[in-house]
Amino acid sequence: MAPGKAGAVSTNKKHTISVLVDNQFGVLARVSGMFSARGYNIISLCVGETENPAISRMTVTVRGDDNVLAQIIQQLHKLVDVIAVEDLTSTSFVERELVMIKVGAGSKRRGEVIQVANIFRARVVDLDPDTMTVEVTGSGEKVAACIEMMRPFGISELVRTGVIAISRAASGGNGQESD
Repeated sequence: MAPGKAGAVSTNKKHTISVLVDNQFGVLARVSGMFSARGYNIISLCVGETENPAISRMTVTVRGDDNVLAQIIQQLHKLVDVIAVEDLTSTSFVERELVMIKVGAGSKRRGEVIQVANIFRARVVDLDPDTMTVEVTGSGEKVAACIEMMRPFGISELVRTGVIAISRAASGGNGQESD
């Protein structure tokens, strides 16, 4: 399939893109609409204010080859509300994701759930007689591993933030940090 066609981006390299935008009504819709109109699938999208309340940072995770990435960046630059676009993938950056997992954990299984949570430096954030909710923060790989380890307890509900990322200091190490 040609780059930009639906399904074409799912088999290639994962890219993490940081997009600074004006913090205004409708900007998210315009950016996500650009992806949709061109058939690019967004794996993850997180948006929040920066240190300047007039500017928001979008962290967008997509899959695609270098041509697809170049097209995405070019199209983002054309949007009037976009201030800056940076492909973090080829730079040194830190990424994190948060997930909350609600599992079946009656009194007999709570100790097991806590043991698994401790391995991932997760914490219990809610408890009732039949379930526990565990919160874990880390790289996508760490989050995915924790989810898999919680499956045997019976996941009744799960919510993920998606990836947030920030470039490292110029003097920092090379590559992506993981935990």
